[in-house]
Amino acid sequence: MPRRKSPKRRAYDTDFSDGQWALNASMVPEAEPGARPRKAATRELVNAVI
Repeated sequence: MPRRKSPKRRAYDTDFSDGQWALNASMVPEAEPGARPRKAATRELVNAVI
């Protein structure tokens, strides 16, 4: 059964801007090779934590 795409979520004031993400993206590691693939984008995970 194919996964459904969730509707676009509401933006929050605390979300990283494109410029902030460009500066910080290299500090957030991607999933390890051979590990379970992430279901969410790395940027969305960081925004959720913040």
